[in-house]
Amino acid sequence: MTERPAESGFTLLETICVLAVIAMLAAIVLPAIPRATSRTALEAYALKTAALLKSDRNAAVRNGSTVQTELSQLSGTIRSGASGRVVQLPADVTFNAILANQCGGHASGAAIEFLPSGMSCGGTIFLSRPGAGFEIRITWLTGGVEVVPANTL
Repeated sequence: MTERPAESGFTLLETICVLAVIAMLAAIVLPAIPRATSRTALEAYALKTAALLKSDRNAAVRNGSTVQTELSQLSGTIRSGASGRVVQLPADVTFNAILANQCGGHASGAAIEFLPSGMSCGGTIFLSRPGAGFEIRITWLTGGVEVVPANTL
């Protein structure tokens, strides 16, 4: 009889041990990786904000009264003046707004005001994260709201 040379390779036990070590390392490392807001999630926040603004404009026209949408850059919230709904932005999203200083003869502050005629005080809200951004533009004449991708470098 002829002898066979020893087979080289890994045993099943060695393979399972290596896979177990890789799984333990992944369980430790993956939670430590920061989860940034994706571009699609950022766009979803922009669309939620636009929907909230449009509903406030519609409420102002329907009820014949002024409705203010409150913007808080410190807490990263946008609060509806008609329904009280809140859009809470994640911490990694930068939130800025350019608003009118005065609206209807009084100080506007940190709010977008919709008038019973459908007009508004106008403004632009910027939502951004590194590599992506969106502008929510509110037209003063019509109170129209549009979401536009921002030019980010």
